[in-house]
Amino acid sequence: MKYDIIIIGAGIVGLATALKVLEKRPDLKVLILDKEDDVAKHQTGNNSGVIHSGLYYKPGSLKATNCINGYHQMIEFCTKQDIPFELCGKIVVATSKEEIPLLNNLTERGKQNGLDNLKPLEAEELKEYEPHVAGVKGLFVPQTGIVDYTLVSKKYAELIKVGGGTLQLGEKVLDIKTGNGSSTVVTNKATYDTKLIVNCAGLYSDKVAKFTNQKLNVKIIPFRGEYYKLTKEKESLVKNLIYPVPDPNFPFLGVHFTRMAKGGVEAGPNAVLAFKREGYKKSDINLSELSESLLWPGFQKVAMKYWKTGFGEMYRSFSKAAFTKALQKLLPEVTEKDLAPGGAGVRAQACDRNGGLIDDFLIVENEFAINVCNAPSPAATSSLSIGDHVSDLIMKHF
Repeated sequence: MKYDIIIIGAGIVGLATALKVLEKRPDLKVLILDKEDDVAKHQTGNNSGVIHSGLYYKPGSLKATNCINGYHQMIEFCTKQDIPFELCGKIVVATSKEEIPLLNNLTERGKQNGLDNLKPLEAEELKEYEPHVAGVKGLFVPQTGIVDYTLVSKKYAELIKVGGGTLQLGEKVLDIKTGNGSSTVVTNKATYDTKLIVNCAGLYSDKVAKFTNQKLNVKIIPFRGEYYKLTKEKESLVKNLIYPVPDPNFPFLGVHFTRMAKGGVEAGPNAVLAFKREGYKKSDINLSELSESLLWPGFQKVAMKYWKTGFGEMYRSFSKAAFTKALQKLLPEVTEKDLAPGGAGVRAQACDRNGGLIDDFLIVENEFAINVCNAPSPAATSSLSIGDHVSDLIMKHF
């Protein structure tokens, strides 16, 4: 079977890319392949459902530009398609005087990224937004919201089919052969020919990229983020979203409280090395994938540099008391008995050979393929904008 474009991965980025391609060139034959039996089964379906504002990201970076553009497109899309969402805003809280300069830097970064009506908060003003929070200063960000990204993804898939695209679920890509200006994709069920591959395989994006780019110098390191949920009786402790000031050394936002679009309040996540790429439980172990992570020179450098932080995250993973203590910095009233086990997600974090945890989106291109090698948070918020960006790269091949 012949296609113009084959997109590998039916997460929110792959689906948004297909949608944008079909909007721009309805005549192109587009196929989406995914090994799962439904869309949005991994990073998309296991994230916290936050519509991010673009506050954190380096001005001018792909993350910043795509998040802000994607934010506006997401709001417009959900409004037009009757997908429930809410722009509830969030507060970022400095819990010590040492964090105030970082909070001020964050405020400036938000302004540089075009965010209006950011409101600095003194300690007493924090209580107006979140009565139970503790902090010395804060920042109210009105642009932040909540949505169910699985619903968004299902709507993308529906529109792709209406637009003439094809979804083949339950098909795992085993190999890609390239030559003479085209590629052959071999799955566990069929073989497909195509002019262009678009790799949006998330946790396996580096593996898929290797089929068409042997010189790829990054590896996906899976980090599991584990959540608790506030018990029903304690959900009133959180009105909307409460975030800490993030550690500038890490591409993670720290443990926070999130009111969910589907109901309930999540607390977390931590960030621990997953022992399997799709390792959502502590007991999920794949020795081959784990050894790949541990033997990657870049990860070894990260581990050497940040071992103390890593052990702290691991300790919180196994100690509910330690996890609770981290949450109490923001919400002192929270106790262990207020926390019920929640879900977990695994973040596909690209790490280069030199020990760099790649913070920005990373897209690697050649004549046969466009590989989206790093698209962590805020990829869901940014999905339509990333889809625009990748589809523009695709158009140059046609």
